[in-house]
Amino acid sequence: MAVKKIPMRKCAGCEEMKEKKQLVRVVHTPDGEFSLDFTGKKSGRGVYICKSRACLEAAQKKRGLERSLKCEVPNEIYLELLRNIEESDGEQRQ
Repeated sequence: MAVKKIPMRKCAGCEEMKEKKQLVRVVHTPDGEFSLDFTGKKSGRGVYICKSRACLEAAQKKRGLERSLKCEVPNEIYLELLRNIEESDGEQRQ
């Protein structure tokens, strides 16, 4: 039986290759809207980031999301990512 290939993506913060399931995708739709995509299937230009606060801060400092999406990312997206990371940290600790 053939071994399934695991999709890998590069984090915009730490710039490490990781499994797609371990990352959160930020999508810029053709309509100009931004959203978080946990399924990895929404249409639009996407960039991946780890579910860690350090990677989010690094991506914000290096402007990794802006560079990958080729446009300015609103602060609300960074805040939504931060909330999501904090929620997932709380779930892991319980």
